[in-house]
Amino acid sequence: MKYVTLLLLSLCSLCVYAQQRADLPAPYSTKSYTNYSNVVGWKEGEKPAAPAGFTVNLYAAGFQHPRWLYVLPNGDLLVAESNTNFPFFKKIGAKIVGAGKSNDLRHSADRITLLRDADHNGIPEIRTTFLAGLNQPFGMVLIGNYFYVGNTDALVRFPYKEGMTSITTRGEKIADLPAGKVNQHWTRNLLASKDGSKIYIAVGCGTDHGEKGMDKEEMRANILEISPDGSGMRVYASGLRNPVGMGWAPGTNNLWTVVNERDKLGNDLVPDFLTHVKEGGFYGWPYSYYGQHKDPRVPDAAPELVSKAIVPDVPLAAHSASLGMAFYTGNLFPEKYRNGVFITQHGSWNRKPVSGYKVIFIPFKNGRPAGEQEDFLTGFVISESGKVRGRPVGIAVSNQGRLFITDDKTDRIWVVDYAK
Repeated sequence: MKYVTLLLLSLCSLCVYAQQRADLPAPYSTKSYTNYSNVVGWKEGEKPAAPAGFTVNLYAAGFQHPRWLYVLPNGDLLVAESNTNFPFFKKIGAKIVGAGKSNDLRHSADRITLLRDADHNGIPEIRTTFLAGLNQPFGMVLIGNYFYVGNTDALVRFPYKEGMTSITTRGEKIADLPAGKVNQHWTRNLLASKDGSKIYIAVGCGTDHGEKGMDKEEMRANILEISPDGSGMRVYASGLRNPVGMGWAPGTNNLWTVVNERDKLGNDLVPDFLTHVKEGGFYGWPYSYYGQHKDPRVPDAAPELVSKAIVPDVPLAAHSASLGMAFYTGNLFPEKYRNGVFITQHGSWNRKPVSGYKVIFIPFKNGRPAGEQEDFLTGFVISESGKVRGRPVGIAVSNQGRLFITDDKTDRIWVVDYAK
């Protein structure tokens, strides 16, 4: 009886998401906008808002565009500071159209900073440059005695010993990654398999919908799989426009990712999404979205390819730039959050009113979504016209069960705690 009940719950949740997917509007049925937000920062005493019982505090500030986070086994928090490297003429253009108010136009810092809070009082007493001289670093993972970094153009590794506060030895490039001049989605997130025998690399497409030619998209819009020694690279799953956050659903061997979908098909197209990742699966890009919905701008859609495009599990707000995700495996938060997933939404540049600019939560049971998504961390948006305080992106669960969240445009990290 127990298993029958669980099956019915799973089917009910799937029915809810199927209904949401059926409500997609037709392409161009609404106008596409250019609507960059204006990030004004946080005034003294201002902070994001969380549900009752939670506290939000500033953990650290003074970074240069902190993007991604990784927690080492000893509790040290690593912060990848990296950015889009706009050519000079594009920086001028960005300022003219207002993108400079939303995006950080500084050159990429290309470093990883270490924060250590040994007494767990919420104030890091050690802050050092852990690694420097990188190339738009993003994903990080420790396997055995090697620390791996996902540069935009390569997977590199460095010898590591527990407790190190900096690495000065020369890194070893173990694999090239697609980059080049057409590199709109430059982040390369990393995730190790549970047994450490494989590394998964999230690689976004170089453009929006392949408009500069599919020859520029080789090995892109994929999750790649590779051995830790750099051998055996292969495409694990394809047709994922810009997969960024990845994680293993607790209690399962199922890989999940959060994906940014394409632009300029309408104010509410195309939804970002959260989905499990099927080995060998194809998810539509660039030919279709949400299964068999064809993109009218891509005329060379192969029918046999579109017909096998997998429908994602959970639709998220269109243009919300859902980037980070973290399954909650701690014990500090209330029971409803256990094994669920938190997703950071960096925020739109092309929607009215603005979309995203918050952290949402989706409950999971038995490795599957088990309820509606809900807002968890808000207060980033001041007005629907686009005035905002910050932009959340990276997220990680500490060894004590707290949540760390980067706010890249305002150069800070927030910590979310819960008082039992």
